Amino acid sequence: MEKRVVITGLGVVSPVGNTVEEMWDSIRNGRHGIAQITSFDLEGHKVTMGAEVKNYDYGDKKAARRLDIADQFALTAAREAIEDSGISSGENVDPDRFSVYGGTGIGGMRTLESEVTKCVRKDKLARASALLIPMVMPNAVSGNISMEFNAKGASMGIVSACATGTHCVGEAFRNIKHGYSDVVLAGSTESVFSPVCFSGFSNMTAMSTKTDPDRCSIPFDVERDGFILGEGAAFLVLEELEHALNRGAKIYGEVIGYGATSDAYHITSPAPDGEGAAKAIRLALQEAGITPDDIDYINAHGTGTPYNDAFETIAVKKVFGENTKVPMSSTKSMTGHLLGAAGSLEAVICTKAITESFIPPTIGLQKPDPELDLDYVPNVGRDAEIKCTLSNSLGFGGHNATLIIRKYED
Repeated sequence: MEKRVVITGLGVVSPVGNTVEEMWDSIRNGRHGIAQITSFDLEGHKVTMGAEVKNYDYGDKKAARRLDIADQFALTAAREAIEDSGISSGENVDPDRFSVYGGTGIGGMRTLESEVTKCVRKDKLARASALLIPMVMPNAVSGNISMEFNAKGASMGIVSACATGTHCVGEAFRNIKHGYSDVVLAGSTESVFSPVCFSGFSNMTAMSTKTDPDRCSIPFDVERDGFILGEGAAFLVLEELEHALNRGAKIYGEVIGYGATSDAYHITSPAPDGEGAAKAIRLALQEAGITPDDIDYINAHGTGTPYNDAFETIAVKKVFGENTKVPMSSTKSMTGHLLGAAGSLEAVICTKAITESFIPPTIGLQKPDPELDLDYVPNVGRDAEIKCTLSNSLGFGGHNATLIIRKYED
């Protein structure tokens, strides 16, 4: 018998706030987190703007030295989600039925780059830190979290570029749905503000070269020229419905559908016909047992690159129809693109959209692209009853993922 899966805890670290409350206040009021980068010397870099996490303090300085910044973000967000949920391993959840799906798109790049630089400058490879490997391995995200919270079920480290976060939440949903776990802490993290990695993205011409922070991340605008790199983490506590009810948990929403496909087309570009992304949407709708007419809001992948915004619009039209009126906004206009952490943050945003009855805007959309004609909720959000949201994530490598979250009803 398939289980129903609900959301009982939320946690974030983001460029627009380091708690769920702070983040949502920024989203609701259309405030972005974009400014000139401070993480490294910008000399020689063509791109100078980013969406960095601000005023962040992990707290335990000794522990922080053993963790890449991305892992620090992950643990901070996971702690907020666990505290919010009231879950305690061994008390109100069986540790063996408590799992973690924690991913990252790239892993501990800031640590890796720092250690390589140190070894080259010292001309001694033996200078590499003994902590290098556990600090850079992508599965450290789920490993560290499972140890912190005594989660002895599955510990999965998913890596699928910018679709990572949505894959983590979607696969966690399936784990509970099919009876393997009662609770899964699901989410993702990312921080790649390091000179070489940043230069790599820049030289791909994937990032915006604009210097006006209000005109950098402008999805669906005719003047868009790339994404703005962001960083942070987001985690959700997913729980089997009866388990949540039995312990009197508050319920934010219900995960009802998930779709995952591959374009099998190009290592960085989405397929021009949008069919892979459209198929992921159809699969999610099919699993949810609903139709496109039941979706009240779409959180777009919406990176602000010329190709992504055009091809995602094509994909949505293939499923929802050429003349669809469904609101679709890109919250990356405020948060920047958190790469592997984007999908989980946007799952939190969709959940809040339902509980707060509010459709987030696409800010900075001053000059709409005449070729893109959907309702992108320009500049100002809307108060509206939202029963069902759909979130898209598209990643380098051709990964497509779609997640559907619905308002919880008995």
